[in-house]
Amino acid sequence: MRHLDRSVRTLFALLSLTLMLMAGCKKGAPEGSGAPATGSEATPAKAAEPSTVTLQGSGASFPAPLYSRWFREFSTKNPHIRVNYQATGSGAGIKAFTAGQTDFGASDSAMTDEELKQAHGNVVLLPMTAGHIVLAYNLPDVKVLKLSRDAYAGIFLGEITNWNDPRIASENPGVKLPATAITPVNRSDGSGTTFVFTQHLSAISEKWKKGPGTGKSVNWPAKAAVGGAKNDGVAALVQRTPGAIGYIEYVFAATSNQPTAMLQNKAGKYVAPTPEAAAAALSHVELPADLRAWVTDPEGDDSYPIATYTWLLAKKKYGDKTKADSIKALLKWCLGDGQALSKELHYLPLPANVTEKVQKAAETIE
Repeated sequence: MRHLDRSVRTLFALLSLTLMLMAGCKKGAPEGSGAPATGSEATPAKAAEPSTVTLQGSGASFPAPLYSRWFREFSTKNPHIRVNYQATGSGAGIKAFTAGQTDFGASDSAMTDEELKQAHGNVVLLPMTAGHIVLAYNLPDVKVLKLSRDAYAGIFLGEITNWNDPRIASENPGVKLPATAITPVNRSDGSGTTFVFTQHLSAISEKWKKGPGTGKSVNWPAKAAVGGAKNDGVAALVQRTPGAIGYIEYVFAATSNQPTAMLQNKAGKYVAPTPEAAAAALSHVELPADLRAWVTDPEGDDSYPIATYTWLLAKKKYGDKTKADSIKALLKWCLGDGQALSKELHYLPLPANVTEKVQKAAETIE
C-alpha cells in the first residue's frame, strides 16, 4: 500500500514538472505562433518603403529656372518621387509628350487645336506661372531706350537696320544713338516664346500678320537676323554681339543684368518691363474652361504689352495609379507652396482665382 502511494506521488510530480516545462516554452511567444519568442516581446514588422517613381518632362525654356527649383524642392520633401525636366523648347516638348516619350510637357503656347487632336484628347492644359517677354539690347552707352510699336516691329521685319534710324531717334530725344547696324536675334528652335512674341507682332503690325505671321518657328525677314537656341542662347548672343537686340523671357535678362527696352503699349504709353506691369497686362485675361488664353495686345495705361501664362501638359488618364497620384501631388505642391517661389525667381504668381481653376482641373487626372 505504501508502495502504491509512492507511485502515485511520483506520477503526480512528473505530471506537474511536464506542465511547468510546457508553460515555460510558451511564455513570451506570440499566441498561436507555435514557436518561442526570441525576446520578452515580439519585434513588429517594418513597414515597406514606398517605391521610387520617376516623372519625365520636357519643353519650354521660359519657365525652366522656376521648374528646376520647384522640382528639386518637391523631390526633397517627397524623396520617393523624382522629377526630371529638360528645357528642349515648347515645340519639342509638345512632340515628346504627344508621342508618349514623357509623362508631362511644358509649353508657353499651350497647344493648338491640331496638336490637341494628335494627343487624342488625352491632355489637360494647366497654367502654372506667368511672365513677360522683353527686348534685351546691346548698346553700352544707352542706358534707357524707348521703342515704339512701329520701331520694334520694323526692326524684326528688317526695315530698320541701324540704331540711329529716325523712327528710333524721334522717341529718344537727348539719347546719343550710334550708327551701329542692328542685329536682330531670334530663336532657332521651335519655341513658345517665339509664338507669344510673333502673336503680339501680328496684333500690332498688319505687315507682320500678312508676312511671317504667328508660330513657334517663322521665317525671319531681317537679313541680319541670327538665331540662338532657347532663351539662354538668345540672351548669350545678345550679350556678346554689339548692336544686337533679342526677345527673351524677363528672368534671363534680370539674372544677367542685361538692359531692356521700354515698349509702347496699346494706350500709347512707354512701359518698362516690370513684374507689376506684366501683372497689369494679365489682369485683362479671363481663362476659359480649357484654360487656354493669351493677351496679344493688352488694354490699360500701365500694362506691359507682351505677357503670357505658361502651361504644363498632363494626361487626363495615365493608366497607372501610382504615376497619376505622383503627378497630382507634384501639381498640388507647385500650385500651393511653389507659388511663393515665383516672385523670388522673377515670375508672376498665379492670382487666387486662377489657381483655384487650375487646381480643379488637376484633380480630374486619373
